[in-house]
Amino acid sequence: MKKEKLFYERGTEELQKKNMRAHKLVQQFNCADVEDEKQREKVIRELFGSTGENVSIEHNFHCDLGDNIHVGDHFYAGYNCTILDIAEVIIGDNCMIGPDVGIYTAGHNIAPKGRNKTGYAMPIRIGNDVWIGGSCVILGGVTIGDHSIVAAGSVVTKDVPPNVIVAGNPAKVIKTIEEEE
Repeated sequence: MKKEKLFYERGTEELQKKNMRAHKLVQQFNCADVEDEKQREKVIRELFGSTGENVSIEHNFHCDLGDNIHVGDHFYAGYNCTILDIAEVIIGDNCMIGPDVGIYTAGHNIAPKGRNKTGYAMPIRIGNDVWIGGSCVILGGVTIGDHSIVAAGSVVTKDVPPNVIVAGNPAKVIKTIEEEE
C-alpha cells in the first residue's frame, strides 16, 4: 500500500504562524519548573492535538506544530525527544519513548532545485504498548504495530508488525514477542 505524501511549502504565513505558536509553547514547557507538573501538563495539552491521561514528557522536548501530535493514555517520552509533525503523529496507549528519539514526518525532495523551499510529510502511527529505545529515528510513513519494541539506536524506515522486536539501521525484525515474555 502506497502512503500518501502531504506536500507543503516552507515559509508560508500559515505555517510560520503555527510554528511560532508551537515554539512559544515548547519554550514554556521546557522552562517550566520540573516540580510544577500541573503547568507542564497544561502546556502539553494546549500544544498537542490530543492527549490521554497520565502523559509525561521530560524536558528539552521539541516539535514543529504540536497540533498534529496525538498521544494516548500513559504516554512517556524521555529527554531530548523531537517530533517533526508536519503530518499527523498518532501514538497509542502505554507507549514509552527513550531519550534522544526523533520522530520525523517531514522529508525533502531528492532534486536539489527548491529542496530548501518545499517538502513533503507522511504520517506516523505508533500502536499501543510500544517501547522505542533511546536514540532511535522513526521516519515518515511508518506504522509500528501494537506491543512491539524498537531497540536502541535503530532507524525505522518501514512498517513494523505487531509483537516483534526490531533493531538496526535500517531496522529489521530480530525476534517475535511471545505472550508470556
